[in-house]
Amino acid sequence: MKKLILLISICSLISCNNCPSVYSYQSPEFENDGVNVGTLNQVGIDSLKIANLVDCIYAEKYGQIHSVLIYKDSLLVLEKYFEGHEFKWDGPNYYGEWVKWNKTTPHQIMSCTKSFVSACIGIAIEKGYIKSVHQSIFDFLPEHQQYRSDGRENITIEHLLTMTSGLQWDEWHAAHATSANDIDRLYIECWENPLNCVFERPLVAKPGEEFTYNGGGLIALGEILKNATGMNLIEFGKAHLFEPIGINNMQWDTFPKGEVEAGGGLHLTPRDMLKFGVLYLNNGVWNGEQIINADWVEKSATVYRNNSGIKIPIEDSGKNGYGYTWWISEVDDGSQKTQMYRANGWGGQVIMVLPKKNAVVVFTSGNYSSKSRLFKMLERYILPAMH
Repeated sequence: MKKLILLISICSLISCNNCPSVYSYQSPEFENDGVNVGTLNQVGIDSLKIANLVDCIYAEKYGQIHSVLIYKDSLLVLEKYFEGHEFKWDGPNYYGEWVKWNKTTPHQIMSCTKSFVSACIGIAIEKGYIKSVHQSIFDFLPEHQQYRSDGRENITIEHLLTMTSGLQWDEWHAAHATSANDIDRLYIECWENPLNCVFERPLVAKPGEEFTYNGGGLIALGEILKNATGMNLIEFGKAHLFEPIGINNMQWDTFPKGEVEAGGGLHLTPRDMLKFGVLYLNNGVWNGEQIINADWVEKSATVYRNNSGIKIPIEDSGKNGYGYTWWISEVDDGSQKTQMYRANGWGGQVIMVLPKKNAVVVFTSGNYSSKSRLFKMLERYILPAMH
């Protein structure tokens, strides 16, 4: 019995990960960018468990991880970068050039982009450019009035934010790089007019009733914001969201006629991703200024109607809820459960907001053709380290 207890204690100490010990902790550097830094010990995080995590990332136990950042109790206490492949659409496993990632290297954040678009819509409503999320999307799409029929006229801004437009769409089950995948079809067949590919799809459910993940709806939201404010998404976001929270190094992909790739085309550094997470952790406040309405943050972190029990392919996230473009989950480290909401992107890009822990965790990754296991890292190492 004593031997068993000793074995359990040793396994607890080293996390039983069998990963070679190569990492020596260093606290993040202060950059005078609005993010305060500190050490793991300052916020009561077990540095040994975090070292175990980093060692296992080096050993590629969790695939290709490009960065991990931990922010707790108003301090950035871990900022670690690794080597890995850039994303390349037509490369093997979607891999391009091998990169040594660092704090200045922008990363394509994939569908995390959607949460930034949602924030811009919330700001536009707060500033009076848009009256309500309950307005028909076709109030703001004068060049697409031909689709305002057959029930599509009942699709609102809120329906696009919550993936409940009712339009037929599949970007999770059909093979990538084919027209069978509706999000890829935008680039293969509808590069010149992406919104036509979105709105020509038949309505198969009453708007607001059923969840169907639809990145094309976010591209429509970008055009709605442009027509409502007179500024495109890039200009509006820069003026009202990015610059106010100190994000100055962003890149955003666009379509040939200027539509912003609002479903997944934003490139940011992981530290700038963290700033956005901190903004939401603080209920939309940055440096004492209310950037996003607190009610909007709450709706982002609240499951919309029937948007629950959702499983995301090639992820270990289990069942999820969905709010205003944010995923809502419960994580379990074996001793306690913790509520979390997150901006989530293909390949393992994520901004995790954990209000009860007063924490934000950011990952960037290159696991585009393999299962993302970010939840396992959170539950095995990061949350236990916070006890």
